[in-house]
Amino acid sequence: MTSSRPLILFTNDDGIASPGLWAAAEAFAEIGDILVVAPREQQSGMGRSLPITSEGRIYPHEVPANGFPYKAYAVDGTPAQAVQHGVLELADRLPSLVVSGINYGENTGNGVTISGTVGAALEAASLGIPALAMSQQTPKDLHLSYSNEVDFSAGAYFARLFGAWLVEHPRRPDDVDVLKIDVPWEATEATPWRITRLSRRRVYWPTRPERIALSETGKIGYHYDTDPSKAEPDSDVYAVLHDKVVSVTPISLDMTSRTDLFRLRQILAGEYQYS
Repeated sequence: MTSSRPLILFTNDDGIASPGLWAAAEAFAEIGDILVVAPREQQSGMGRSLPITSEGRIYPHEVPANGFPYKAYAVDGTPAQAVQHGVLELADRLPSLVVSGINYGENTGNGVTISGTVGAALEAASLGIPALAMSQQTPKDLHLSYSNEVDFSAGAYFARLFGAWLVEHPRRPDDVDVLKIDVPWEATEATPWRITRLSRRRVYWPTRPERIALSETGKIGYHYDTDPSKAEPDSDVYAVLHDKVVSVTPISLDMTSRTDLFRLRQILAGEYQYS
């Protein structure tokens, strides 16, 4: 018999063993039925990719969270593919909400399309499911870790705050497909939150591999390089990295530029003369 409670699907890009994932799931235990479907391994930086090389094997996963009756599965695939397997194979009904995260490290600025956390939420939204992309700022050296030094209680609180709203209000505001939420380091439940736009600034920049021959292994790394005080005052970068408040950024699946489309056609056709 299918439960009358809302079904909430949890995923991430850090992998099934990430404490951030389980902190989010546990926060929703009283709201609905919990289904965790996450990548088996670390999948940071995968965006919304759906590589044909993913084998899609699914493994039941032992739940590490306080004995709650969760169902959990680890997927050989990307975050977006974990969402697909969760919705198409493992859920007994369409989820009322997908929560992606809580990610180790904020996802702000123009690099969000790199993020598997955001990519999974966009995949859910493309399937018509309300979605949260949850990230919490951490020191860079903890980004790819499962460190217990990170207190996810604030991230879990804000995930539940906005996730519960989405469950209770299935008719979302126009053009809002995903809520991207970024929680600053050392935030608490009392930290203010702010509606923001996505900054055009880049926060983490690629670093050149150190190698002698191009045929050698040479992975591109990344480093933090931005002055958040110079970001747009209404942006996610300014909110999280400068003002240290929680950023709530509405994201649309419609990535069309907000330019004047008629004028753009004139420009491209050579019909528009600049003054």
